[in-house]
Amino acid sequence: MYKIKVNSSHSFDVSKETMEALDAIETTSNNFHILKDNISEKATILDADFNKKQYIIKVNNNVYHVDINDALDQQIEALGFEIGASKKVNEIKAPMPGLILELSVAEAQEVKENDSLLILEAMKMENVIHSPRDGVIKSISVKQGETVDKNSLLITFE
Repeated sequence: MYKIKVNSSHSFDVSKETMEALDAIETTSNNFHILKDNISEKATILDADFNKKQYIIKVNNNVYHVDINDALDQQIEALGFEIGASKKVNEIKAPMPGLILELSVAEAQEVKENDSLLILEAMKMENVIHSPRDGVIKSISVKQGETVDKNSLLITFE
């Protein structure tokens, strides 16, 4: 399932099957002919950032800013590690209920982005929770061996 956001205001859920069934043909580089409900549309990709999955598309002289999030992007967002917004994350919350197997940090410890903070066991799988940014650990709200619910506060940054 893809989450499509258009002009930062309209969101759509689009299945892989729907995307594959789209009747679109690339006529020239970045220009497409689309047939929907027997209506012909012309679309042009004006700008594309493949790594960020952001596109500017012109359809019938209307310009749209399109962001595409796949399953991995949605999971990252659910964990609170959105790209761009991740630098501002001040709290780490449990992405799912589970057991705290290991704490890798202590209060007042300085951490770098992607350092391991803790290991959360959920559904017999060990999930390593990494730091979303450089910072200092302000507080740790859990202890090793503790069971947590989804969205429980785990760690706070200064």
